[in-house]
Amino acid sequence: MGYRYYICDVFTDTRFGGNQLAVLPEAQGLSDRQMQQIAREFNFSESTFVLPPERGHDRRVRIFTPTAEIPFAGHPNVGTAFTLATTGALGSIDGPRNITFEEKAGLVPITITRRNGSIWCELSAPTPLSLGPVVARELLAAAVSLSAEDVVTTTHPPQVASVGLPFIVAELRSRAALERARVNGPGLDAIKALGVVPDIHLYVRSGDEFDLRTRMFAPYDGVPEDPATGSANCALAALLTQERKESSGAFKYRIAQGVEMGRPSVLEARSEKRDGAVSGTWIGGASVLVSEGTIEVGG
Repeated sequence: MGYRYYICDVFTDTRFGGNQLAVLPEAQGLSDRQMQQIAREFNFSESTFVLPPERGHDRRVRIFTPTAEIPFAGHPNVGTAFTLATTGALGSIDGPRNITFEEKAGLVPITITRRNGSIWCELSAPTPLSLGPVVARELLAAAVSLSAEDVVTTTHPPQVASVGLPFIVAELRSRAALERARVNGPGLDAIKALGVVPDIHLYVRSGDEFDLRTRMFAPYDGVPEDPATGSANCALAALLTQERKESSGAFKYRIAQGVEMGRPSVLEARSEKRDGAVSGTWIGGASVLVSEGTIEVGG
């Protein structure tokens, strides 16, 4: 049986930049095993499978990496909303449109708008900021082939942060250090032995046209490096907002990722803080449609 699919590039307005995503907009009838096989066949960092809602919202969305299903991710939500809007599955998009996806992490609200004639999507993180274990900077540095001196701990130590999907978030001293980062298998294994999944999100404060420049490595999920990670950057924005001295306010972060991979991406994160706690985090960006086709499943 054939299933229609679309491939789009997310967090970019230029084809062959950003993060690739495969979307199956009518995935009814596929088993868990078949979804995993299809995700492995596309071999993008994630693929999405769109299903009728179960709780009265717009769609149910399942997200798979090449190796496993995950409860939430950023670019799959942005790209799936973009694809459904672009192909007419959501009807006319003449003005701002709010939709909600049902996912394992919870409900994911998404706002769809038009910017300069193109469709732009922004998601709201499904869970509040939660912080997990701290990782020694020596361990973190070894996992990405850097020295401990390359890791900055002034604002926060390397620490697990999540707004729906956990990452070890660490600040680096310079863009040169960010560019030098390389996955080191034994270093990752040392972190995993502590019971922490070593999905590592590195960042520097860039001070140019971007507020932050980032890289994300998740080889245990079949993603050696990701060109645009909405969930990780959303967690980063929430963490930085939590650490700010202001007790309340609204904050914005323009983020570059994927540059070192040759797939430059632009992510726009924003957050709100009330009475000393992060009250909301959002991330958005542009997408472009690249191709469409039919994938045969079974027999």
